[in-house]
Amino acid sequence: MTDHAPPKATSTATGPGAAPVDDAVEQDGQPSPAALKPLATGDLVLLVDHKKRRYLVRLETGAEFQTHAGVVPHNDLIGRPEGAGVASTRGQKFQAYRPTLSDYILAMPRGAQVIYPKDIGPMLLLADIEPGCRVFESGVGSGALSMAMLRAGAHITGYELREDFAARAAKNVAEFLGPDALAGYDVHIRDAYEGIEHGGFDRIVLDLPEPWKVVPRIGTALRPGGIFLSYSPSITQVMQVRRALDGAGFAEASSIEVLNRGWHIDGAAVRPDHRMVAHTGFLTRARLLAPAGG
Repeated sequence: MTDHAPPKATSTATGPGAAPVDDAVEQDGQPSPAALKPLATGDLVLLVDHKKRRYLVRLETGAEFQTHAGVVPHNDLIGRPEGAGVASTRGQKFQAYRPTLSDYILAMPRGAQVIYPKDIGPMLLLADIEPGCRVFESGVGSGALSMAMLRAGAHITGYELREDFAARAAKNVAEFLGPDALAGYDVHIRDAYEGIEHGGFDRIVLDLPEPWKVVPRIGTALRPGGIFLSYSPSITQVMQVRRALDGAGFAEASSIEVLNRGWHIDGAAVRPDHRMVAHTGFLTRARLLAPAGG
């Protein structure tokens, strides 16, 4: 490696369809300098063993990761490239990676049950979360969906009934995205069923037992054309929220569920996995109409 990054390509495309060139991303087919950084003190690292068991570790100089299969000194990882292998004192092999958001959500500390990555991905698209988007979220739980929306560039105002859940969500956000992400994350200990005090939102995203109780209280909190999205485990919950949306000036209502089936591939032996992540919840989306005469 040299101390100088290779020159970046520049874009001469113009017009509304032209994509801007991100100075942080190399345009000549080479990884960005950030992608080549070795593992360092303070990094969050995912260790994966030969049985695909996964462990989240925050690297500290002189610290140790202890497991039934032996000890891994953090110093054996610090300075190594991402993807490096490391062995415990008893010979157990681990691969070390910086965790993805999906990795972190599945392994992070939690108070409330989280929305899982298979639903979070579609929710980002169904709600059309984009940079600068103003989102009202209730309840925030352990912060899994919050992290995905914040990383997509949203500014979130959250209502959460339990203070311990709100604190856990904020801690998880700061742990994975960094403390600066909290500047766009404003969580209040409030009950959304009693109304939404704040307003001017582009999106309303709910993970509540009775989301239909919030629909009549949306008022001017959601702008015309804005998107309502709710996550509900039960189809009877979906029926009630759809009934509420039909009578509250919403249109384009739809409800889906996402099923996730993996495949076993071993040379010429190919078959669906015996187990799959099937039902977790239903996603209901609708758009708010402008007032009559608007």
